[in-house]
Amino acid sequence: MTAPLHFRDARIVCPAGGERRGDLYVTDGMIAAAPAEGATVIDCDGLVLAPGIVDLGVAAIDRAAFRAGGITRVGLMPDQSPVLDEPGIVQRSALIGRPDLWIHPIAAATRGLAGTELAEMAICESAGARAVGTGRRWIADSGVMRRVLDYARDLGLALITHAEDAGLTGDAVATSGETATRLGLPSAPAVAEALAIARDLMLAEDADATIHVRQVTTAAGFDLVRAAKRRGVKVTCGITPAHLLLSDIAMSDFRTFALLSPPLRSEEDRRAALAALADGTIDVLCSGHDPRGPEEKRLPYADASPGASGAETLLALALGLARDQGLPLDRLFALLARNPARVLGVEAGVLTPGAPGDVILIDVQAPWLIDSEALAGSAGNTPFDGLPVQGCVRRIFKGGRELG
Repeated sequence: MTAPLHFRDARIVCPAGGERRGDLYVTDGMIAAAPAEGATVIDCDGLVLAPGIVDLGVAAIDRAAFRAGGITRVGLMPDQSPVLDEPGIVQRSALIGRPDLWIHPIAAATRGLAGTELAEMAICESAGARAVGTGRRWIADSGVMRRVLDYARDLGLALITHAEDAGLTGDAVATSGETATRLGLPSAPAVAEALAIARDLMLAEDADATIHVRQVTTAAGFDLVRAAKRRGVKVTCGITPAHLLLSDIAMSDFRTFALLSPPLRSEEDRRAALAALADGTIDVLCSGHDPRGPEEKRLPYADASPGASGAETLLALALGLARDQGLPLDRLFALLARNPARVLGVEAGVLTPGAPGDVILIDVQAPWLIDSEALAGSAGNTPFDGLPVQGCVRRIFKGGRELG
């Protein structure tokens, strides 16, 4: 049991209830409608009080980075070592972060993520899996994909998929275009994403299954998701700040910190992503947190590992996007907390009575400089190194208990 809390004079931001100035109460680790006797008073002095971030699709558990970024729950990708395709591995992953961090494992849809034989999803669900996923790969065999969707539907789980047709991408590290040609990098056409999304959406619609495309990054991909939503397909999609703020020009000078999966796209696709954010096509804003040390990044571009350390910078970059795009903060925290929680089927991401007392106190005006050498996480491989930003977490509470 945790001591009751009384957050006084806060700018409360709730995706379900909008924004208001006032007080918030936490009793027995849950949001309460009224203050409990003897509650500890925390004077917020007008700072933003918001739900803890639910980061969907992280590649590694990095507690220091999550704490610094205001992340209280994560959806862990299945491509771990070993792969999350056995109940014992799933159960261990679900428990290792508590009580400070709740890890919601995304179980592998196929054994070893090989895309050929279905994994034991039902047993993995009973061990704590909150969704099933294809990891960083796409299931090329449509028959296998259809069976995965049927199985996930019967279990009431969402399938989280990576959308790139491997037959087109091969060993590519960049999107085909002027930048890749000038740098002489192996590249693949952006249509590889749309082809994968089109096939997956058709199968999901036919199976009446729930599907989440972890990252959509192209105009054609957004058009497909938009049209599917109009037809009533149970589809959601996500994106990282990198694909909203950077185009493939960021790869110039062979900057391996800008080597991501999926790769950065053209400026036209980046603008299409911003439009999809504005019109509600994008449901989830995630960090894509994938920390990589110098041994994996200080290599020739084509030999380096893709991925970025995004957990600590997610909130500040998201706040910047909200300011620039005119997004209300309650809508922003739907993208950061409520919607990813819904994909995972967990009751979190809101500040309504009965919800978990996972809250973060944010100074949205606080300026700081993203410095890859000074980040708290296990690695600082961020494409935003040297960027001035605003907004940082002052205090973080998990289940009503403050994390140091």
